[in-house]
Amino acid sequence: MTDPLEAVSPLDGRYKEKTKELGQYFSEMAYQKYRCMLEIEYFIELSKTVPQLAEFPQDRVEDLRGIYKGFGVEAASRVKKHEATTNHDVKAVEYYIRDQWKELGLPVKLVEFVHFGLTSQDVNDVAVPLALKDCMSNMYLPQLKELVSTLEGLAKEWWQYPMLARTHGQPATPTRLGKEIMVFVERLKAQIALIVNEDGTFVHKFGAKFGGATGGLCAHQIAYPDIDWIGWTNTFLGRLGLNREQFTTQVSHYDTLSSLFHTLSRINVILLDMCKDVWQYISMKYFTQIVVKDEVGSSAMPHKVNPIDFENAEGNFGIANALLVHLAQSLPISRLQRDLTSSTVVRNVGVPFGHTVIGFKSLKKGLGKIKVNAAQLSRDLDENWAVAAEAIQTILRREGYPDPYRLLKEATRTGGEISQETLTTLIENLEGVSPEVKDELRRVSPHSFTGLPLVL
Repeated sequence: MTDPLEAVSPLDGRYKEKTKELGQYFSEMAYQKYRCMLEIEYFIELSKTVPQLAEFPQDRVEDLRGIYKGFGVEAASRVKKHEATTNHDVKAVEYYIRDQWKELGLPVKLVEFVHFGLTSQDVNDVAVPLALKDCMSNMYLPQLKELVSTLEGLAKEWWQYPMLARTHGQPATPTRLGKEIMVFVERLKAQIALIVNEDGTFVHKFGAKFGGATGGLCAHQIAYPDIDWIGWTNTFLGRLGLNREQFTTQVSHYDTLSSLFHTLSRINVILLDMCKDVWQYISMKYFTQIVVKDEVGSSAMPHKVNPIDFENAEGNFGIANALLVHLAQSLPISRLQRDLTSSTVVRNVGVPFGHTVIGFKSLKKGLGKIKVNAAQLSRDLDENWAVAAEAIQTILRREGYPDPYRLLKEATRTGGEISQETLTTLIENLEGVSPEVKDELRRVSPHSFTGLPLVL
């Protein structure tokens, strides 16, 4: 195997240890295995339907399944040898199954029903969504949910900290640090809900094309006109957990995959947004970074401790999205009944998952290396008493005081320093305001003006 140092892609080189699990879903070997599984499961289902297959020994079904269940590097290499001759990857899989059929001693004449009535895209357009579905269930969603759980835990832990908000980069009505993290938790949960239910069952429907050379089940119909092939193929794909697309060309229209890729890209956008915010909070000293003794932050500046995990996550989410958006926009387009564009594009489905997984892991690592700097949060609030102006003018509006907005604007939008004393003096000089309301106004501070105690 190529040394990781010789790999062209960082997914197979620098980041190999972080992404190697994806190989069981998106490697060339995995693609062959999923194709092999489809071909064999299709034959097994046919053997229960087609009269010529009545003599197939049903006690050999598990032996037949063993062809794909035991599929590994050696099997994949044998497929590639066939492909070197045929220059056709799906036909190479069929020939490999024929080899195994012979080795298993199965009835020779029945092997002609392997790949019966199918075109390559019937195989490919089932293999790809099956691999995607397995990856989503076994790897992607568990890692994403773990990340969301981490964020939710931090939100609860950090709820106690009032924090100066910034709109347009300028001081604004205070918030709570934990609430700002919950903004991202809620957004992520909303996107996850478009994919799966809370019990893990899929809301998203994985479509697949399975209809012969040009989508009309022509070969099936001409060979066995009395069989309800539409119902049969719908049921067959349903057992695999897929929704058969009823009207297609030679290829899937890929609309359900496109929809999924758009959802995944939105999740990455949300995480990108959070990475940028946390990065900014670090630069504002709202978070301190845990120093790892032997790490180096700069080859020239010895003191540097950089937020590299958030930057790494941001970069990988960006690369992932460039590919996810291209997949979503490219795959649904095919000239007339089929061109080969989708074939090469769909082979890259695993690449954005690789960069996304790196992003997940980098972000989680970064979150584990920061601590809240409560002193800096408090200091920023103390230095920005002007943000209490909204609270004061709102209470005065309630009391019917004339044009309190203008009063507070003239007092605080000066370009100069606004202190607690500035607002205290303003309150003392208010005419026609009861002592009780003035006491209420004096209790207002940037530390207390943080809104309702929202339920987590």
